Amino acid sequence: MSFSSIQKCAAALRYLGYGITFDASDKYLKVSERTAVGCVDWFSACVYEVFHKEYLRKPTHRDIERLYSAHEERHGFPGMLGSLDCTHVAWEKCPKAWRCQFTRGDIGEPTIILEAVASQDLWIWHTDKAPDMTFTVNGHAYKYSYYLGDGIYPNYSTLMKGYSVPRSEKAKLFTKKQESARKDIERAFGVIKQT
Repeated sequence: MSFSSIQKCAAALRYLGYGITFDASDKYLKVSERTAVGCVDWFSACVYEVFHKEYLRKPTHRDIERLYSAHEERHGFPGMLGSLDCTHVAWEKCPKAWRCQFTRGDIGEPTIILEAVASQDLWIWHTDKAPDMTFTVNGHAYKYSYYLGDGIYPNYSTLMKGYSVPRSEKAKLFTKKQESARKDIERAFGVIKQT
C-alpha cells in the first residue's frame, strides 16, 4: 500500500548518490517521479532535523568569541572568523548533456565548485551576514569581523588578502602568517575530498 521508511531512505540515497533523475529508476524501484521527489524531500528534512542544531546552524555569539580567541592565539589575527577559499570537486555523475558546461580545460573532467569558510577545527561555517560583534586591536574597536582570502577575491572590507608581492619585512611577515593561517581551509577541503 505504501513504502516503508527504509524504502524511502534507499530511494533518496540512490537519487542523491548516483545523481540520477527522478524518473530514471521508476521501473527498478517501482517509485513514481512524484514519490521520488517526496522521498528526497522527506530524507532532506530528516537530515536537517537531526543535524541542524549542531552542524547546520549559524555561529552564535559564544561560537564567534571562541573563534576570535582561537584564531588570535593560534595565528595572531584578532577578529578573524576563518579562511575563505574555493575548490573543484569531481562530479562523477554529471549528466552527459552538461559535461562540457562543467568541465575546465586544465582539469579535464566535470567539477562542482565548493566555496566555504573553515576555522582551525575544520568547522565549515555558514554566516549568511557578517555577525554584529566588535573586536579590538591596539585599543581601536572594529565593528565587523573578517575572513582571510587569496588573490582571486575582490577587495571587500570583510576580506583580508596577503600582499601579491611583499616588499618590506613587515609585509613579508604578514603574508607568511596569512598563508599559514589559510592552511585551515585547505586542510578542511582535503578532508572533504578524502571522504
